[in-house]
Amino acid sequence: MSRSLRRGLRSAMTLIEVVIALAIMGMIATMTWVAINGSIEAREVLGDMDNVQRGARITLGRMTRELQLAYMTPNTSAVNTYQTVFVGVDNDPVDQLWFATFAHQRLYRGSREADQAEVTLWGEDDPNGKHQVLLHRESQRIDNYPDKDGVILPLAYDVASMDLKYLDGRTGEWMEEWDSLSVDQAGRLPRAVRVALVLMGPDPDDDEGMVEYPYATTIMLQYAEPISRSLFSKGGEGNSLIPGGM
Repeated sequence: MSRSLRRGLRSAMTLIEVVIALAIMGMIATMTWVAINGSIEAREVLGDMDNVQRGARITLGRMTRELQLAYMTPNTSAVNTYQTVFVGVDNDPVDQLWFATFAHQRLYRGSREADQAEVTLWGEDDPNGKHQVLLHRESQRIDNYPDKDGVILPLAYDVASMDLKYLDGRTGEWMEEWDSLSVDQAGRLPRAVRVALVLMGPDPDDDEGMVEYPYATTIMLQYAEPISRSLFSKGGEGNSLIPGGM
């Protein structure tokens, strides 16, 4: 074999090696891009899910703090005393609630504010979305208009539903609605409030889809009447409840 032929074969083999190397590098680059793109999409989905969970924690945390310190004024005939209420209305998909609370927090030192406030919770259609916005109204002034004045701010977005149930301390039954102005519940707070909140969030299996994320908690009201039990009750399951207390 001549020297020129051997030199040609070596050049041909080198060119083939370059082509193979380029093909391998292209495959590695494609696989790397797919992995990085998938990681970015997964991070975005996890970030959106974390935002939903954070929103639920903030919403339920604020509701818990305010409902735990809900109160009613026992003596409405005193001078400069206004009537307080606790009214819960069963609405679809978001229930409404009006109550007075000792949970107001002053933001500025020395401001002439008390710890009392009127709070309203209700839902309205989101103009920028398909679901509801949970709105929160807080008024620092207790008056005879528990559904007016105050500052209104959104508490949660993309709300699919919020269902509230109220535990009657005299009967031990969970009620769909509560009205402290009614005959049966006049001047009384429920012993506890059960909150079932459903928020819409990203679907991990569908980039453009949304799924429901349910959250629930039970809030005990500190200033409510304790559950009345029979004198013959020994504790445990099956304790009899006496309507009206002892």
